[in-house]
Amino acid sequence: MKLSGKVINGLDEKFQKVLKTPAGYDFYVAIHDFVKHIESNATLARHLSLKSKSNQELRIPAKYNILKQIYQGLEDASITTNADLGHARYMVLVELNQIRNNDLSESNSFWKKRELFRKSANEIYDLLNPTVPEAVF
Repeated sequence: MKLSGKVINGLDEKFQKVLKTPAGYDFYVAIHDFVKHIESNATLARHLSLKSKSNQELRIPAKYNILKQIYQGLEDASITTNADLGHARYMVLVELNQIRNNDLSESNSFWKKRELFRKSANEIYDLLNPTVPEAVF
């Protein structure tokens, strides 16, 4: 499949922001923007959900799902609702709000795993970027 230059450039721009942003709330915002770009392009999103053997071996769907939790958590933080979000979404929201308030404790699982999130974003970018030799569409 052929990706447009705009999609590739946008993916690269969002990924570079993830790499360059120091640990803190802005880092999670950069991940949000990276996932939002992927989700806004059906070809990219579909490629991550494929049940290919290489994706399964690299655990790409699981890694992408955790990044999507960050995305959803920031989306939930920007709205006011009395609706029940469910326990998992609520806990993500609580932990991201703690990070936003500079409550940077190692007991916060999202803060503790920040470098794992960066590494996961890197693996996903490598898979999606057509200029990387291993990326096959």
